[in-house]
Amino acid sequence: MQKREEEHIDKKSVRDLKLGECGIICCLKDPEMGLKLLEMGCLPGTQVKLNSRAPLGDPITIIVNDYTLSLRLDEAETIMLK
Repeated sequence: MQKREEEHIDKKSVRDLKLGECGIICCLKDPEMGLKLLEMGCLPGTQVKLNSRAPLGDPITIIVNDYTLSLRLDEAETIMLK
């Protein structure tokens, strides 16, 4: 039971980050969205940092490879972190 809880805790997406928090991309859940995100620099092993949230929470901006990228929450949810 404890191992399942640990696996669930490890499954975090960019959507789950708090302002200023960083994470390392491990994979992309959605193949179609994944291609778009790969083209924008969201590669596995790359560090991302949550930069800001819109007043109502969507969209968010993240910093990837020294540039700012704006994402909708459904897009951010497909970027899984280590």
